[in-house]
Amino acid sequence: MKYLLLFTVFLGLSTPSGAVTTRMFKVLDTCARYRLKEKTALVAIKDLKLKYQGKDESEAELFIKLYCSVFTPNENVDF
Repeated sequence: MKYLLLFTVFLGLSTPSGAVTTRMFKVLDTCARYRLKEKTALVAIKDLKLKYQGKDESEAELFIKLYCSVFTPNENVDF
C-alpha cells in the first residue's frame, strides 16, 4: 500500500516537469527559426502565444528579440 501511494505521488510530481521541457523546446525552436529567417517576427509571436498589441513589423522584431534573448545562454548572440 505504501508503494502504491509513493508511486502515485512520484507520478504526480514528474508530470509537470515533462510539460516544462516540451514548452522550453518549442520556445527555443521558434526563436531559432526566427533567427534563421524561417519565420517572421509576427508569426513567431503568434506561435509563442505572446500578448502583443502592436501591428508594426519593426516593433514586433524588437519585441521578439527581447523575448528570445532571455532564452539564449550567450549574451553575445544577436538576433
